[in-house]
Formats: sequence, C-alpha cells, structure tokens
Amino acid sequence: MYHSIEFGRDLVAELDVPGEGRTPRVQIDKGTRLKAETRPYVVKSARGPIEAADLLLEDGTIAHSVAFASFRFLDE
Repeated sequence: MYHSIEFGRDLVAELDVPGEGRTPRVQIDKGTRLKAETRPYVVKSARGPIEAADLLLEDGTIAHSVAFASFRFLDE
C-alpha cells in the first residue's frame, strides 16, 4: 500500500535503481512529498536503535535506510 509522506528535513538517500546495478546518492529536500510503500526495521547505532525504512517509490526505485524521524505520513 502506498502512503503519502512529507520530508521534514533535508537528507541524502541511497537510491536503488533496479536493473541498473548502481546506487546513486540523491538529495531529498525538506517539504518534498512522495507516495511510497514502507518497509520498516530498526538499525543499531552508537546512539542506540533507530527506526528506519526502505521506501519503495512509485517509479520502482528504492530509497534505503531512511530514518522515520525525517518524514511523516500525511492524512488523505
């Protein structure tokens, strides 16, 4: 299920482009809105656990390890 999300801060994400074998880094600006499926998980860090998700975007690309703190779900 796709959800509408909005980013609350600027961030750089690794973007998986299926079939191209590359993982470019892309800038996502604060206020950007996207539709994405979320695949949540927890990442261990030096500061403790961080809730993150892989975001499966409508165009088939995947943004990996995006912290939940950097986006919010929009009501629709």
